[in-house]
Amino acid sequence: MRVGIGYDVHALVPGDVLCLGGVEIPSTLRAEGHSDADCLIHAIMDALFGAANMRDIGFHYPDTNPEYKGVDSKKLLKDCVSKIAEKGYYVVNVDSTVCLQSPKISGYIPLMQQCLSKIMGVSSENVSVKATTTERLGFVGKSEGISAYAVCLLRKKE
Repeated sequence: MRVGIGYDVHALVPGDVLCLGGVEIPSTLRAEGHSDADCLIHAIMDALFGAANMRDIGFHYPDTNPEYKGVDSKKLLKDCVSKIAEKGYYVVNVDSTVCLQSPKISGYIPLMQQCLSKIMGVSSENVSVKATTTERLGFVGKSEGISAYAVCLLRKKE
């Protein structure tokens, strides 16, 4: 069994949709990035790659590669899960936390769990997504950015 931790952060800019956990959430802010800037998926991927000792998301999908410009992070997560499977691992569970002042995302968490669990091939019971604010402190609290943390457990196929 292997444990991994991931972290990601993106700036927030004016927009109409925030991509998070594979779900499009109506918002006056969107995350800015080379891909669709899905902060939650990126943190989960870093946790998965870390647990498998396969470096990080930037190593596998560099923002200098035009192939990944605007790419749907769900496709990257699917590829990430395939890469760790090639090393003989599968996902047991993921626990994650999104730090975001607004919009409130608690109503979207079940949809995120369903989306993420389908991509990773696990039960939605094994994908935890939590949300918190930073009580208006720091870049998250000022709605200048979003961050996410993820921890995962992988198991070696027998």
